[in-house]
Amino acid sequence: MSNFEYLEKRYTDFWNLENYDRPLMCVCAQVETPLPYIMAPDSLLEKWEDLDYILASSVRRIENTYYGGEAVPVFDPNFGPDILGAIAGCEIEYGANTSWAVHNVGDWEQHPALEFDENNRWWKKLEELTKVVAENASGRYLTAITDLHPGTDGLVSLRGPEGLCYDLIDCAEQVHLRISQLFDIYTEVYTRLDAIISAHQKGTINWSTVWHPNKKWYMTSSDFSCMVNSDDFEEFVVPGLTKEHEFLDAAIYHLDGPDALRHLDRILELPGLDGVQWVPGAGQHGALHWIPVYKKIQDAGKIVLASCRADEVGALCAELNPEGVHLFVEGCKKQSDVNDLLKLAERETRARMKAL
Repeated sequence: MSNFEYLEKRYTDFWNLENYDRPLMCVCAQVETPLPYIMAPDSLLEKWEDLDYILASSVRRIENTYYGGEAVPVFDPNFGPDILGAIAGCEIEYGANTSWAVHNVGDWEQHPALEFDENNRWWKKLEELTKVVAENASGRYLTAITDLHPGTDGLVSLRGPEGLCYDLIDCAEQVHLRISQLFDIYTEVYTRLDAIISAHQKGTINWSTVWHPNKKWYMTSSDFSCMVNSDDFEEFVVPGLTKEHEFLDAAIYHLDGPDALRHLDRILELPGLDGVQWVPGAGQHGALHWIPVYKKIQDAGKIVLASCRADEVGALCAELNPEGVHLFVEGCKKQSDVNDLLKLAERETRARMKAL
């Protein structure tokens, strides 16, 4: 990371809502002369767990990527989104490009307490991989704290979404208890991973690729919230999110899908919330359609994370104030395209600020 000082300044300004020239932008392209990519092993198990392959293939991907704007080279030690559930007791099955939980809870009343076990095999795998990745970084990339889902999403890993929906009615007290137990596992795992990573780098980063140079931060979420009404959101989701935000120094909420959008007003009221990442989901309108959502987030004084196509950047910069906005841009194939897009964002931002 030869531009470390630049990125540190830009991300510090971003978190302080002081990036006045344009939104932060993650814009990547393939380098002009890429090195041969590392061939994946035939075995799914080796693809997911062979440390030599994971390290070599991910470093090669980083080497072959041109990081434009405020894009940060990140290595995410990753076994999939259900890893916290696995550390709490379920199993994980691997697919070609993702993994999923094997739900292991049939009846919460009969299930033992959820506790952190440092000998849990999934924790040992994650710990080992994180150590290898962090120790190998050597200034070439930042190491991410992997994808951890406490709260209702963590319970979905253990119970399944349909079962958890029934549990909200049939055994609400057990749901509250298990969310509390899972939170304790989450804080233990986060703290241990942060200790491993912080020995080799400054600040924290996660799967979102947003870096905080100075504070302990994480993405909070409840994808399960798309299945519940406002009353259930208040009872079963809000208390857990509040505890997560108290634990963290900074937090951005990952709001995923139109069915979860009904909770946005309540989310914006959460204490300790710094921003919202709005993800419309597959098959939905592009970023320009959601400008009213982004503006509502901005009007609440919060950070906005948004994904967009390259041809939407100009219009977004013309409509949104730049402070606290981070755009993740798709569609740039050449380094020259990246640089042209950054200049366009600066022009449109200057024109907007001049007109205000």
